[in-house]
Amino acid sequence: MVYVLVSTRKRVHTRQLIGNKTLKANLSKFGKSSSLLLSLMLWKSKETEINEKSFMSETITPLKDLLSDSESMRKKFELFVMKVQKDVCHELQKVEDKDNDIDGNHESANFRVDRWTREEGGGGVSCVLEDGRVFEKAGVNISVVYGTLGAPAAQQMKSRGKAFKDNADLKFFACGVSSVIHPRNPNVPTLHFNYRYFEVQDVTNDEKYWWFGGGTDMTPYILDEKDVTHFHQTLKNACDRHNKTYYQKFKKWCDQYFFINHRNECRGIGGLFFDDIDHPNQKEAFDFVKSCADAIIPCYIPVVNNNVNKGYSYSDRQWQLLRRGRYVEFNLIYDRGTKFGLVTPGSRYESILMSLPLVAKWQYCHSPEPGSKEDRLMQVLKKPREWV
Repeated sequence: MVYVLVSTRKRVHTRQLIGNKTLKANLSKFGKSSSLLLSLMLWKSKETEINEKSFMSETITPLKDLLSDSESMRKKFELFVMKVQKDVCHELQKVEDKDNDIDGNHESANFRVDRWTREEGGGGVSCVLEDGRVFEKAGVNISVVYGTLGAPAAQQMKSRGKAFKDNADLKFFACGVSSVIHPRNPNVPTLHFNYRYFEVQDVTNDEKYWWFGGGTDMTPYILDEKDVTHFHQTLKNACDRHNKTYYQKFKKWCDQYFFINHRNECRGIGGLFFDDIDHPNQKEAFDFVKSCADAIIPCYIPVVNNNVNKGYSYSDRQWQLLRRGRYVEFNLIYDRGTKFGLVTPGSRYESILMSLPLVAKWQYCHSPEPGSKEDRLMQVLKKPREWV
């Protein structure tokens, strides 16, 4: 859609035109000899059509402010995470509502949408679906928070190489989208993704640091190698559009990051994980993050559809609950995002702990039988494989 502002001596009016041919045809009507001042104001159609209905909730920053400065990465990223949230929730709801109820005891559930604010600055939107037919628990959260960076969070960042000075007055801005999807059927894997943007400003010397982080990873309970290969290939394709070395680098980082040290096993079959990305420049780094986010739905929804109608046994369900226990252990003990949230004043703990499953289980000294499908999965979790 194109809008043309036409200024004449008598009046100013706006004409809505469609397509370049129509634009040229309409402009030609004014003729070359007429004393007209033609000012063309062109917007991409998706920019002109953005409104509050484009998202799951009202934006945290007023929408008119977000659209007023196209150069601000803070504003661009908030619009980005709001869109990712809406797209993913929409796709999950479509799957939840389909006639695919292998478990006839549960009805379709809908997302509960909570928009919240933070006294210290910012807020978020939490979308949570619980006790559904397909998804036992699914959460897709966005947060836009800012304020003074506390000492524990600053120390955590310094340990990763951020050159903050001791006792510096640090202001931070953090914006991200985070999701964990726990299906009911053990044949369907759990999915996690998170994409985020950070800014930290040292008020004492006005020095500013920025970086992106994120990733997508999958945790199956019953291993299907074709599904895992599809998942990894889709993520690799997203990486290869930007740098052929990214997939292998970030796949390895994912295997290392989602490792449960005290269990000596990975949480799942990996995917992508990256942090502190501040190169080659801000635009290209953001473009890479957007490509990874665009891969979320195509890497996961086909896997859900392939498995949602498969039958499962009581022992399959018990195994799923045990593996969910491992998920809880990782998130509460090791996960960097969880720890950052818990030490940030004014954090919304309900949203931080949204990643935990509705039901999990711990069993004393449990070990799968050698040669079983559970044991087959454990071999992969103990020694991560190359899938593509």
